[in-house]
Amino acid sequence: MFEPKLKRFRLICLVSTALIVLLISIIPVRLALAHLQAPQPQAILTLGGGIEREIFTGEFALGHPTLEIWVSTGTPLEVAAGIFRAYNIPETRLHIDRRAVDTVTNFTTLVADFKSRQIQHLYVITSAHHMRRALSIATLILGSQGIAFTPVSVPSGEPPESWLRILRDIGRSLVWIVTGRTGASLDRIFEVWR
Repeated sequence: MFEPKLKRFRLICLVSTALIVLLISIIPVRLALAHLQAPQPQAILTLGGGIEREIFTGEFALGHPTLEIWVSTGTPLEVAAGIFRAYNIPETRLHIDRRAVDTVTNFTTLVADFKSRQIQHLYVITSAHHMRRALSIATLILGSQGIAFTPVSVPSGEPPESWLRILRDIGRSLVWIVTGRTGASLDRIFEVWR
């Protein structure tokens, strides 16, 4: 009685695993193509999480005066806008987006905006202690959409984030690739992994 159901379950697991492996294997190809088509970054993406990231981005943007700046969540809007005003960054270059609630959604909420503007290569700015997790997510989320990235670390005295957090967000990124949902609402369940 359970044998046909078990066989069906195994088949579903096998097909699902094969699809995920196929999706993941395509990502390096999409990243390479994006890098060939846009060898230089076309915009700056700063992941919110501390005022030092916005300050660093203001300084960094001075050396890249033609690039638009995207800040995903972070310090309060008025504070972030004030930082960029202090660096004489025109408001026309600045996009402060408040939709993200965590690192995975920093990427998933903006990827459609980047695609609609035909951005194929980004500078990704975040704290050094956060970079491993951000790069893992960026590889999956941005890579799956054919957007290359160049990481830029903001110095940090904090230790790197735990592998459990990285693995959790890799899983959430894979879920987003397959379903379009990040599982952000489930984050409270995983508080123990923080």
